[in-house]
Amino acid sequence: MAKKKSKKKLWIILGVAAILVLLILGNFLKSDSKALAVETEKIKRQTIVHAVNGSGIIQPEIEVKISATISAWITDITVEEGDYVKKGQHLISLDQKQVRASYNQAKSSIKSAQASLMQVQAQKERSETLFENNLISQQELEAITAQYQLAESQLEQARAQLTSQEDQLAKTRIMAPQSGTVAKINKEVGEMALGSMFQADVLMIVADLDKMEVVVDVNENDVVSIAVGDTTKIEIDAFQDTTFTGIVSEIAHIAETQALGTQEQVTNFEVKVRMLEVPKNIRPGMSATADIITDVKEEVLAIPIQSLTVRQEGWEKEAERKKGRGRKSKDDETDDLEEDDSEKKKKKEMIEVVFVISDDKPNATDGGNESRRSNKKKDKILTHIRPVKVGISSETHYEITAGLNEGEEIVTGSYKAISRDLKHLTEVEIESAGEKKKDRGKGK
Repeated sequence: MAKKKSKKKLWIILGVAAILVLLILGNFLKSDSKALAVETEKIKRQTIVHAVNGSGIIQPEIEVKISATISAWITDITVEEGDYVKKGQHLISLDQKQVRASYNQAKSSIKSAQASLMQVQAQKERSETLFENNLISQQELEAITAQYQLAESQLEQARAQLTSQEDQLAKTRIMAPQSGTVAKINKEVGEMALGSMFQADVLMIVADLDKMEVVVDVNENDVVSIAVGDTTKIEIDAFQDTTFTGIVSEIAHIAETQALGTQEQVTNFEVKVRMLEVPKNIRPGMSATADIITDVKEEVLAIPIQSLTVRQEGWEKEAERKKGRGRKSKDDETDDLEEDDSEKKKKKEMIEVVFVISDDKPNATDGGNESRRSNKKKDKILTHIRPVKVGISSETHYEITAGLNEGEEIVTGSYKAISRDLKHLTEVEIESAGEKKKDRGKGK
């Protein structure tokens, strides 16, 4: 009986010991799992290209809208859309009946004015002879001279009227003002061309399709960094996987504002980009995107865009408090309360920071990040907040002008960790490339 009881006690002791071991392992694993999983990258030098993006449409640099200056029926259109025309080539004919009648009337008026002038001129010559022989008075001579001048004036008016009617008659035949391609015809034979000097009725559009430009809208915050002559990369929706080159040729001086006075208000400036190479089969009105390169810096320190975040000023004091350097005295607590009140009164500014990877207890003989990762069971891997100054940016990276050195390792992911979870002296666990792929496979 005594032996059975001793065996039973032994099993109980062994069971309790096993439970204690499991609890210790669980606490160890639990404490180890507190480390936040992050992705990192070493800082290196590279080329940063800052570009301003804008979307718009393609249009010819030179585009002429042809309209009539007289109202008449269209009797003939000699070209079709897509035809190439030369300067001075006949394009459209308008009905000449009314204009020709006015022209003939003006010609008749000239003949009548010439006949009147000849008659008055003969009377004037006779009056001058009679006046020399003292047969008529000075008053009679002056009267006939005035009639002669009036007849001359009427002849000049008739000639001016004929010139005007000749111009009107010539405008019934519309000619090409420049060489180019007929881009659009808005009227058909038999329709009325409405002539007006104030509101043009566009009959046809002739454009030079060998010289094209992209007209894009650029936000007011970005237009200040653009200058005429900046190199531009152009992508046309209709020509996929092909990039064209252009230069900024014109920047608008007046903004175009949409949804004025509302929360959706947008202020843009029109920027024209001349295409240096024009592909075949390009058409006006095609959609395009332009990346205007405003600055290029080579071999500068750069960090991924997602690694930059902001924190409030005063994070150092908060980190010192969390570090817990002994128990605070009453005087220290009073000073902290007064300091907190003063900090609440003044608004804290946000500063740009990155999180640098560091050991809790660095070893002088440590060979760098590789040895740190191999000894991560011994030394904790912590993040240190590092305020930085940034310069220009590309689509993926920021230029670093101060705060970091080449070769340092920074946190680049995840977004949630960088934007919210990470703080000064946060314990982290660095994910390897294999772990990332494995996690992505599980996600699928």
